[in-house]
Amino acid sequence: MLDLNFVRGNLPLIEGKLRDRGMNPEEVLRDFSAVDARRRELITKMERLRAVQNKASEEIARLKKDKQDASAQIAQMRQVREEIAELEKQAAAAEAEMQDILKTIPNLPHQSVPVGHSAEENVEVRRWGTPPQFDFTPKPHWELGEQLGVLDLERAAKLTGARFAVYWDLGARMERALANFMLDLHTREHGYTEVLPPFMVNADSMYGTGQLPKFEADLFKVPHGDKSLYLIPTAEVPVTNLYRDEVLDAARLPVKLTAWTPCFRSEAGSYGKDVRGIIRQHQFQKVELVKFARPETSYDELEKLTANAEEVLRRLGLPYRVVVLCTGDMGFSSAKTYDIEVWLPGQQLFREISSCSNFESYQARRANIRFRPEGKGKTEFVHTLNGSGLAVGRTWLAILENYQQADGSVIVPEALRSYMGADRITPRQF
Repeated sequence: MLDLNFVRGNLPLIEGKLRDRGMNPEEVLRDFSAVDARRRELITKMERLRAVQNKASEEIARLKKDKQDASAQIAQMRQVREEIAELEKQAAAAEAEMQDILKTIPNLPHQSVPVGHSAEENVEVRRWGTPPQFDFTPKPHWELGEQLGVLDLERAAKLTGARFAVYWDLGARMERALANFMLDLHTREHGYTEVLPPFMVNADSMYGTGQLPKFEADLFKVPHGDKSLYLIPTAEVPVTNLYRDEVLDAARLPVKLTAWTPCFRSEAGSYGKDVRGIIRQHQFQKVELVKFARPETSYDELEKLTANAEEVLRRLGLPYRVVVLCTGDMGFSSAKTYDIEVWLPGQQLFREISSCSNFESYQARRANIRFRPEGKGKTEFVHTLNGSGLAVGRTWLAILENYQQADGSVIVPEALRSYMGADRITPRQF
C-alpha cells in the first residue's frame, strides 16, 4: 500500500505511473480527492467540537464547584456529544472508503523499470549457458515423462482433476532431490535461514502481501469456523507475514529466509493456457527466497537475490536468460521484477522459472513491518523482497527436456546425483 500523504502530495506522479502500467488513473484513483477532502473536513469538525466539549466540561466543573446552575451547559454538551458521534460515523465511513481506494492502487514502478504494455516489451538483461544441440528432434516433457514412466497426468486427473500431476519412482525422487539441493545451496552457501511455515493462512496474511482483495479469485479458500483460511499461492505469503506488526532489530538487516512449500493456485485467469504438461498447475512445489532489507540497500539485495536464484540453474547446467519486466507486465505489488527464464528445447522457447521482486515498502506498510534505524527514535518500514529459488516442478521439466538422450533416457545433472542416488532416468512401467 502507498502512504496516504504521499498519494495526496503526488497525484500527477501517480497518475503517470499508472498510465505506464497500462491502467486508467481515473478508474484506479476514482474520487480520491473528493473522499480525502470530505474525510479531512469531518476530522476538522470533530476536533473543533471536541475543543468546545472540553471547554464546556471545564465550565460545568467550575459552576458545580461554585454551586451554580450548570443545566444549560450540560444540555449544550449533550448536543455537542451527539454531533460528535454522528461525525465519527461519517468519518469512519470516509476512512473506509479511503482505505478501499488505497488498497487498489498498485505499487509504483521504480525509475529503472522500462515502460511497456506487455511481455513483448520486457528487456533482456543477460544470458547464461548454451542450449543443447541434438541429433534428433527433442521431445517436450509431457511426452518424455509419460514414456519414462515418471509423470502420470491421467491418473492425477482421475484423483483430482485437470492441472494436477502424479510423479512416480525417480520422477518423485527428483522432485524431492531438487528441493533439498536448492535449500542446501541457499542455506549453506547463500546465508539464508530455512523456515517451514504453515501451508494455510488467514485473510490478514493474504492482505499483507497484496493477494487480497485484488486476487481473491485466484486463491483456494477453505471455510474454517466463522472465518476462512487460504491455501498459500507461494511461501512469500506466510514467510513475509512472520514479522507482521513487528519492529525488527536494525542490526539484523537484511533478514534472509528460505522455505520449501507446496503452492496452490486456481489459475482463474489462465484457463486454456499451458494445458499440456506441468507448466501451469493448481498444485506445485517451490523453494522461496524472502528478504527484509533497509530501504537504501534493497536494490543491491535484489541483485543478490536474483543471482542466488540463477546459481541453481548454473549448478544444474540449465541455459537461461534474465529479463526485467516492463511496467505493463509487472505484478501488482512490485516496484521492480526480474524474471529468470529457462530454455526448454522440447518446446523451443524460454519459460519463466523464477520472478525476483523488490516491493520496497509496499508490503511492509500493509503488514506493518518496521525497523528502528540506529540513533533514531522513529521507526521506518522495511523493504521486502522475494523470488523463487526455484520453482521445483519447472526445474524438473527443464532437466528432462535439456538432458534427454536419443535412447529415451534422461541424464541426471551431476550436482543432483548425490541427492538422487542415480545418474540416469530410464523407462519404467507405472
